[in-house]
Amino acid sequence: MLELRDIAAFRGERLVFEAISFRLDAGEALVLTGANGSGKTTLLRLLAGFVPPAAGDVLWQGAEALGDLPALGRRTSFLGHQDAVKSGLTMAENLSLGAARGGDGQRAALETMALADLADLPARFLSAGQKRRLAIARLVLQRRPLWLLDEPTTALDAASVVALGVVVEQHRAAGGIVVAATHLDLPLASPRSLRLGE
Repeated sequence: MLELRDIAAFRGERLVFEAISFRLDAGEALVLTGANGSGKTTLLRLLAGFVPPAAGDVLWQGAEALGDLPALGRRTSFLGHQDAVKSGLTMAENLSLGAARGGDGQRAALETMALADLADLPARFLSAGQKRRLAIARLVLQRRPLWLLDEPTTALDAASVVALGVVVEQHRAAGGIVVAATHLDLPLASPRSLRLGE
């Protein structure tokens, strides 16, 4: 479904990586590792359409993937360093922003990340870990086939990391693809790996 051919990218004036190639089919996960500054976030941002490649091709189901930004947005969910949580809205209201489904789907997404009891709590009262869990619940609700996760375990306790693993494995079982950048082990079944900066 997703294929990269000889991708290169700059951050500012510096070439961060080059000749990156891989292919991921439905249900696969790729874990990006490497030192700080090795290009993990840059590669995720490139796949999300936020930065252009300096060279190479990104294909989705055999067609050029980055030229049609609305289509790219419909198939891609990006979880970055910021959780994109609006402090003046409740958890449920935050979850409804940009979500494909509401109602029961919203409740189920909150339950998946052990947040259902806090659905009506304004986000300004949430801890950093609760905000991260809310951002993960949003991924579940959006139901897009490609998940791009940048340090998804940030601020999560051990139980929440396990819940994240369950969510990702359910996404993969439904045919979804995951590309995750991390410094920590993720509880995933047989992910592929790519180390940047070597």
